[in-house]
Amino acid sequence: MITQHDYLLQGGRTGVLLIHGLTGTPSEMRGVAREFHRAGFTVYALQLAGHCGSVEDLIATRWQDWYQSVIDGAEKLLRQVDTLFVCGLSMGAVLALKYAASHPDSVAGVLAYSVTFRYDGWSIPPLSRFAAPWLLPLAGMLNVGRRRMFNEEPPYGIRNELLRKKIADKMLSGDSAAAGLPGNPWSSLNEFLLLSRNVRRKLHHIHTPCLLIHATDDDISHRRNAELVRDRIAGPVELVLLPNSYHMITIDNDRQELFERSIAFINRVRMERLAGTKPTLSEAL
Repeated sequence: MITQHDYLLQGGRTGVLLIHGLTGTPSEMRGVAREFHRAGFTVYALQLAGHCGSVEDLIATRWQDWYQSVIDGAEKLLRQVDTLFVCGLSMGAVLALKYAASHPDSVAGVLAYSVTFRYDGWSIPPLSRFAAPWLLPLAGMLNVGRRRMFNEEPPYGIRNELLRKKIADKMLSGDSAAAGLPGNPWSSLNEFLLLSRNVRRKLHHIHTPCLLIHATDDDISHRRNAELVRDRIAGPVELVLLPNSYHMITIDNDRQELFERSIAFINRVRMERLAGTKPTLSEAL
């Protein structure tokens, strides 16, 4: 049975909604949450439907259920703040972008970390990279392989070797609430692909300021995923590339730069809104 692992850190009237990735957990956003709270923001790290439990819990949900978790989390946070920023990691960044496209009047800014529309990083086997987009939908239509898994492999999105071992030990221990599941079920990956296609079609509807942070050497999601967002959204955008991390940039070697860039982005957008001036973000490499 799934128990709730979301958490709320009370701060000021600027709120940040944190959204974890597929098979992930709110714990992977805890460092970001702590730094945002220290900066004076109210932070809510939500738990996506079906996550932090068993494989069966996850495959019982669809992407619409995950997105409903975001809607519910945003509504909860908006009852306590005046200004809302949505922030997601990996698939969580895709969900954050979808919310910004669908609720433009509710969102002041988007922070998209390691945004992932395709698993196309250097650690993904070529056969999986190219076969998955057609194999998974076919398996879904035929209702086969629902419990088949693409198992996680080293380096698990983490460049820091000591941290990698710590996270891998937790993940392989079976404690999905602490470090997520050790693999991705086929049916959940198919739902992820459906979500990705839906959001790609809506990117041009986003006029909200957006901060994209991605690892130059991301092992799971190539930087072209972030460049796609940069090139398609209609609002002001800033792209930051981190040189010494892999996919899990919220906990890896460059996390301090991520914290600082993110807080500066939120404060800048917030002050521009208060002053009634047009956002002036620019791309940064």
